[in-house]
Amino acid sequence: MTEGGHPDAPAVHSDGEMARGVTARRIVLGSQLRRLREGAGISRVDAGYVIRASDSKVSRMELGRVAFKERDVADLLVTYGVTDAAEREAFLEMVRHANEPGWWRRYGDVMPGWFQDFVGLEESAARIQTYELQFVPGLLQIEAYARAIATRGRPDYTPPDAERRINLRMRRQRILTGINPTRLWAVVDESILHRPIGGRRVLRKQLEHLMEMSALPNVTLQIVPFHLSGYAAEAPFTVLRFAEQELPDVIYVEHLAGALYLDNRRDIELYSRALDRLMVDAETPDRTRQMISKALAEF
Repeated sequence: MTEGGHPDAPAVHSDGEMARGVTARRIVLGSQLRRLREGAGISRVDAGYVIRASDSKVSRMELGRVAFKERDVADLLVTYGVTDAAEREAFLEMVRHANEPGWWRRYGDVMPGWFQDFVGLEESAARIQTYELQFVPGLLQIEAYARAIATRGRPDYTPPDAERRINLRMRRQRILTGINPTRLWAVVDESILHRPIGGRRVLRKQLEHLMEMSALPNVTLQIVPFHLSGYAAEAPFTVLRFAEQELPDVIYVEHLAGALYLDNRRDIELYSRALDRLMVDAETPDRTRQMISKALAEF
């Protein structure tokens, strides 16, 4: 199961574009600090000594996985030989922006830490490519469909945090319709058109929503027909691609106990080839819309 089936998830910041890309800014800042350290010939151990931290803390900073303290960055800049006042201020300004709390942090009580990482990366991505076998991708789900997943298909079973999880998923979706919207390319299995998540009435509304969303210029939807299903990939996954050159593509694969984040070249090439095959096996976007229309006509 990927985030399409995960019951907690949504998407753009109500305060505007400055809040978008917090995760990306943190990773970019970390990579720039790493290049400065390596250029100065300083080890992580020595850098950690300067800021009264371990070398593992420096490593996490350079990977953008922890918040930055202005004092620590200022001390590191001195150590790395960055003395120009304007350049130092530019770095410290990056620290201030990188430390802005992502809007999703307010939902920290209803989603695990590993999923917070995904939402931050999703928020920062310029292009998202996803493959789903069982559910409509989370970014394309209607509220009733998401509620059926959150309640595990049993209306009488409603976890106390279900509504916040649903609200989180709906909020994530704003990246598709806001300013400078994210590009989404979704490939889904044909079974999704017929699996009555939430019942036939909900499924119909969900399919109507897919028709509407697939008409957006930044959304591409393709369906893998039954006779080619399962050959190119055996499990769902998502590829996150970023505008910043410093950021590598990230492959996200969710499982019952958490998720994998893959960014080494070998894994990226493997999943990219699988995605290319899926796009070839799948029906064209126009043919996909015809398939959805046909499914709707059967209700």
